[in-house]
Order: sequence, then C-alpha cells, then structure tokens
Amino acid sequence: MNARSGDVWAFAEQEDGVLADISLELLGKGRKLADTLGVKLCAVLMGSGVEGLAQPLFEAGADVVHVVDDPALKTYRGLAYRIALVKAIEKESPQIVLFGATHMGRDLAPAVASALRCGLTADCTDLRIGDYEDKKTKEVFRNVLHQIRPAFGGNIIATIVNARNWPQMATVREGVMKALEKSPGRKGEIVRHEAGLDGVDIPVEVVEILRRHSSVNLKGARVIVCGGAGVGSKENFALLHELAAALGGAVGGSRAAVDLGYCEHERQIGQTGVTVRPALMISCGVSGAVQHLAGMQDSQKIIAINTDKDAPIFKVAHYGIVGDLNVVIPKLVKAIRKGS
Repeated sequence: MNARSGDVWAFAEQEDGVLADISLELLGKGRKLADTLGVKLCAVLMGSGVEGLAQPLFEAGADVVHVVDDPALKTYRGLAYRIALVKAIEKESPQIVLFGATHMGRDLAPAVASALRCGLTADCTDLRIGDYEDKKTKEVFRNVLHQIRPAFGGNIIATIVNARNWPQMATVREGVMKALEKSPGRKGEIVRHEAGLDGVDIPVEVVEILRRHSSVNLKGARVIVCGGAGVGSKENFALLHELAAALGGAVGGSRAAVDLGYCEHERQIGQTGVTVRPALMISCGVSGAVQHLAGMQDSQKIIAINTDKDAPIFKVAHYGIVGDLNVVIPKLVKAIRKGS
C-alpha cells in the first residue's frame, strides 16, 4: 500500500487586484478534497501588492494563503509565474495543485507540470479522492486524486489518476465547481515566499493591455434561452432574443449554432464554451449533444423545444415541447406578456 501527504493548493488567479470567480470555485471543491484527506486547503496568490486579497480567500475557505509578491509579477508573464510557482511548490510539497482552465491557467499549469515532471489533467468537470490499484504491479495507492473529464469529443467520461509523480495537478473549467458560502471575518495564515527572479531575464515586456469587455454575462443570468442548429438561421435567433427579453434573461447558443454563425462565440454554452446553472434554461432547437449538456445540465429547470421527439435534450429536460419553435416561441412570448 502507498500513501502520501501534503496540502491541497488552489491557484488564486487575479488581475489588477481583482480575484477571478474561478479562484473561489476552486476553493469550494478544494475544501471538500482537503477535508477528505485531513489536510489544509491553501490558496497560492501571485502578483504585486496583492496581499490584501488574502482575506477574501480565507472567507472563501482557504486555511493558508501562500503569497508570492514581486514587482515582476504585476502582470502575467508565463516564465516569471512559472519560476516563482515552481519554487513555492518545491518548498512546500503540496499533494494537489488546482488551476482554472482559463487563458492564464491553460498557459501556466502545463509549464509548471513540465518543470516538476508530474502529470496534469486538463478541463476536469469533477474531482474526487479515492484509491487506485496498479493492474500490473498490484500496488495500491490510497487517497489519490481521481480527475474526471470528458474524452473523445465528449463521447465518454474518463477518470485519470496520477499515482506516482506528484503533485497531482488539474485544470478545472469555469462554472463547473461551486464556491462555498462566504464566511465573513474568517481568518487564516499567510505564508510569504520569495519569487526567486533576481538575475532572471524575462524575454517578454508588457507594454499595454487592451481589453474588450463582453456585454454577455451568461454565468450571472437567472434565465437563459439557448438556441441550437435547429433554430435554422441567424434571423430566427431574433425569436430567442424576444423570448429572453420577455423573461428578463440572456441568450446563449450551442457550439453548432456558433459554428453556423447564428450567434457569437461569447454566447456558447457547453464543453468548449461556458458552464451555466440558471434558474431556468429554455433550449430551442438544441439536439442535446454530450458536449453541450456538460455546460447546462445542472440548471434548476430545463424546458426543451424541439421538433424531434427523440432528441437527447428531452432526457435531461424537466419539461418538453415537441413542436416548431417558430410557432411555440411567439405563443410563449404572447402568454408571458399577458401575465399568463
């Protein structure tokens, strides 16, 4: 039998002093993992002048915040962050390190895993602690991280175990994990680390950062009207916008709808888009491919409208309407506006 120890770490992504939502989501799942293992949950916070962000991390569930504060870390540069994070990991020896599957996380996590010569599972949708037996050697590894993610285009769900080369590392998609309820005033321990960047030539200089803020906030929407390839055209998507406006909701789309040019990529829901949990999801002309379901099946109520009574979407829908959305949606809008 084989068992190892070490804390659970979550990379607390921040930009310009603002924590990303995924940072709190990772702590929500990390809390459960750490409690199962009987170890501390730690956040690792990197940047310049960021120590003040430790308090919200404590309130989100962290027991310890490892702070790496250095002017060279003010803006994200892969080499600098990789060197500093690898040094902290080598010093503290955590057994699990989690990252968000964001632009930053997808760049940083593989570089750190390569430097540490350990495994990395990308885009996980669930994480659990369990045992693993090597089928060849019959060696049993206790309390290792089971990293669960869709594979082969979402057609199967794979469980991946990295039992030998630690730390065990994974990236987690935004919106998949739930943040804990905030505990105002909760305290913890701050551990400060040197970045170790003295004399390091970082070949990238950030001259200017230009941002385009999205007008679409699907993650924060309580009602979403989502269209698929069955909507038929970009013009027909106007019906979905009309229904969403009547309900005070937002409009989303499946990957098929985005690929066909019916709606913008920022509205994409699913494995390669955003993960949402609205109070009400109305799926219109969506077949219900596994990749799409991965991003919306935890909605509190799902209504599906489709002409195909055998469409997979009906298997997850709480209510189903077999019919033409061009007929059904105008009737729904009329009923809603009448207060029915």
